[in-house]
This record gives sequence, structure tokens and C-alpha cells, in this order.
Amino acid sequence: MLLKQITLKNFRNFDQNAFYFNPFLTVIIGENARGKTNLLEAIYFVLHGSGFRETREDELVQLDKERSEVEARFGSGDESIDFKIMLRKKEHGVDKTFMVDKANKRYFQYLPETTKSVLFSPEQIEIIIGSPDRRRQYLDRLFSSHDFEYKKRIRNYGNALRKRNKILESFRNEEILKEELKFWNQYLEEQGAYITSIREDHFTFLNKHKAIDKKKFTIDYSKNEINKKRLESVFEKEKKYRKTLIGPQKDDFQIFQEFDSSNRNVHHFGSRSDQRLALFWLKFNEVKLYEEKFNIKPILLLDDIFSELDVKNKKLVLDIIKKYQTVLTTTEIELLDLIDMPKSIITV
Repeated sequence: MLLKQITLKNFRNFDQNAFYFNPFLTVIIGENARGKTNLLEAIYFVLHGSGFRETREDELVQLDKERSEVEARFGSGDESIDFKIMLRKKEHGVDKTFMVDKANKRYFQYLPETTKSVLFSPEQIEIIIGSPDRRRQYLDRLFSSHDFEYKKRIRNYGNALRKRNKILESFRNEEILKEELKFWNQYLEEQGAYITSIREDHFTFLNKHKAIDKKKFTIDYSKNEINKKRLESVFEKEKKYRKTLIGPQKDDFQIFQEFDSSNRNVHHFGSRSDQRLALFWLKFNEVKLYEEKFNIKPILLLDDIFSELDVKNKKLVLDIIKKYQTVLTTTEIELLDLIDMPKSIITV
């Protein structure tokens, strides 16, 4: 399905506005702090049920308002379908109401009916240059957006991990400790096995799709499994440090750019432009994943993607996005000269 229109009411800095989108490319252009990213986030929000910035959800609603609405029309040919999310502030956070063609839906009913999107935003460079925790958060958000079983398992694992750590923090007797840990060890093994298998499958998928244009990347998965044998081997250390020392909460991955005679770690030795391109490779494989898994072309949401790319890489990205409906934000008016595909412009 293609995005045709979005209507906003009291969302971020928008009072009541409607915007229309090109089936190929829509460029949102304007100075900083005018709402370009807010509009992009509204599209993401209506597709995923949450924003993409790390802020409290009540901040999606204008400061002096109690309610907000985001409604989007998608369609293919003469057929169309409307998705709507209404937000209402409450004491802590917001209440959300989901609707598809004016029929109320629960979140788990709403989400499968929406089309997919792939987001590129400046903050996501932290996946490359940031801590392992940033990379794990990226994986969890990606898989949870289309795999409800993964979302359940990662939540279960996190809750169980906290309870196991509480036991380790407060134990006084080793025999009692072993007995109390039995259940949580087995539970974490079960949840962790699923989490590890999904992550491992994805990294295998990425290494089968190395190329972006003429450049090639590979990914190395630093897997940290949790199982009975490994738990037994670290038991003495866990007693000493009073915390769980193994498991997928310790996972990491590294991206390498392939050259004729060597592979270069992009995180440590890549230029800023190389790191941006590696991130785009990672995100573009999300597109491939949706095409293969769901047999659909996702919408691409590109927030200020070109700010740190050189001209060659800008052209490379613009060539790739020709196959997909794309909405991008930029402050660079001169970028329009590089675009040779049908487009519409929204000025904010």
C-alpha cells in the first residue's frame, strides 16, 4: 500500500494540518526546528503505534492540549484504507485508541494490517558508533515490529533477568541460592534460546546480502548464549559479582567493509561517510527483509540522511530509493538538483 494522505491534530508542533504524498518521492524541506522530523515521525507513528524518538509519549501531544490524532490514508489503485490513532493524556503517559476504517482495534489487531516502513534518522548513527546496548536496542525494536513472539520473549527475558539478579544480590546461603535459581535458569534458557535464534537468523540473512552498489559489508555476531553448561561455569563469578554475567543481554555485533586484501571495522576505522553508508546498508537490508518475509515494498522514511554523505554516496542512495515510495527530509535545497525521479515537495 502507498501512503496518500496524513492528517494531524495537535501532534507535536502541528495544530491541524493535512499533507499529501507522491507515490514515488516526497521531499519535506525547510529550516531546522520547523517540524520536518515531526511530520516524518507522524507517518512512523501511525504505522507502528509509537514514535521513534526517545521521549515520553505524552510529548507527542501538544503541550497545552489533552488530545491528539494522527490519521493516514493508504491505497493501491482505487482501493484505500484509513488508519487512525487517537491519544489522550493521562497522569502518567497516554491512552491510545487504534482504528482501521473507523472500526476500533486492539494494538495486536491494528499492527498487522498496516504496511511496513524503514526509518533512517541521524540518531541511528549510534548503532554504529555507540555502545553495544544501542545495537541490541536496534535489534529488539526491529524484530518486535513484526514478530510478536520475539516481543513477548524479550519482555519475559528482561523481567526474569531482573528477578534472577535480585536473588543474586541478596543471597546468604549457597545451597538455598542454587535452589532458588533453578527455575529462573531454565526460564532464561528457554526465552534466550528464541532470542538468540532470531538474531542469528538475521545476521545470516545480512551476510547473504553484502552489497550496496559496488561496496560490500559483512557483519560479525558476538553471540552470548545462556545455557546450563555456561551457567554452571560462571556460577562462582556470579556469586562474587552478584549479577547475571551471560546471556543475550550481552550480545553485540560489528560491521566490516570489504576491500580486496582486508576487511575494515567500520565502527573503529571508518570515516563518518563510511559509517553512514554502513548504517544505510543495515537499514536497506531491512527493506529486503520485508520484501522477502512479507512480499511487500515498505515505505522509506529518511530523516536528514544526506547531511554527512559525499556527493557520490548521495547519488548512490538516490538511485536505490527509486524502487520504493520514499519520504525524506532535508535542509539542502541543492539536493533537489540530484533527483531525477517523480517527486512532490512539502515546505514547512
